[in-house]
Amino acid sequence: MPDSTADSALAERKKQARKIVTALKMTYPNAECALQHDNAFQLLAATILSAQCTDERVNMVTPALFEKYPTPDKLAKAKQPSVEKLIQSCGFFRSKATNLIGMAKGLVNDFDGELPRTLEELVTLPGVGRKTANVVLGTVYGIASGVVVDTHVKRICNLLGLTESSNPEIIERDLMAILPKKEWVDFSHRLIHHGRQICIARRPKCFECPLLKHCPRVGLTTLE
Repeated sequence: MPDSTADSALAERKKQARKIVTALKMTYPNAECALQHDNAFQLLAATILSAQCTDERVNMVTPALFEKYPTPDKLAKAKQPSVEKLIQSCGFFRSKATNLIGMAKGLVNDFDGELPRTLEELVTLPGVGRKTANVVLGTVYGIASGVVVDTHVKRICNLLGLTESSNPEIIERDLMAILPKKEWVDFSHRLIHHGRQICIARRPKCFECPLLKHCPRVGLTTLE
């Protein structure tokens, strides 16, 4: 027999998720990726750089990177020290430079220089995991392959009681189970903006929050 308690809890989370989606849409009607890019290749490179780095910093670095290496073919032929110098301020620049060059070589050698449009193919590229693949597929191609779980999404979804996990893969599965698939892409964009503007780590503006009436504020004891 089905677990009626589990089914009831899932139904409640779906109901809460719909209310949160509606409130986020009203607050952030234009859901946009914060990483500046002109095409899929640029967004893929920028997302690789964004690991443990702010989007603001990445946006400061990428113009010079893309000016020197505007295509996968050119980046694939780049020298490691040259790429490292351009991205040094992003942190972990040696491993990121290795991944960028490896990613570009993978695109050239395995995909004729074009970004594949499936998660399974994208994650074969160096430096590309589920999160990065989801960002590119959702933002550039409108393909809802999953839900992007960054530090903002992870933190806020726990506060909202939409998940009890700290594992990004489990959080993604929890969100995919309660969010309409058509909302997967924009939900993350909007929640990331919300995390930067209102639900700020260590100093959330709870009294200004459009989600307050839907938020059990798990882990917080006082209103900010």
